[in-house]
Amino acid sequence: MTQEKINRINELARKQKAEGLTDAEKQEQYTLRREYIDSFKASLVSQLENTYIVEPDGTKRKVQAKDENTAD
Repeated sequence: MTQEKINRINELARKQKAEGLTDAEKQEQYTLRREYIDSFKASLVSQLENTYIVEPDGTKRKVQAKDENTAD
């Protein structure tokens, strides 16, 4: 996500509050917001995939996604 796109998201948000958006602008806003959210999620997942938990005994274990755990 580039800074230009983030600036455009903010510009559209300000315009929406001030005067409203056209249908084309609403679609652009939705697309940009979706792209921003997807980018944020991908970044978070990447960070979590490289996260380890250090146990009290000093061993390290990788953080696992909830659906990967087999215990119920």
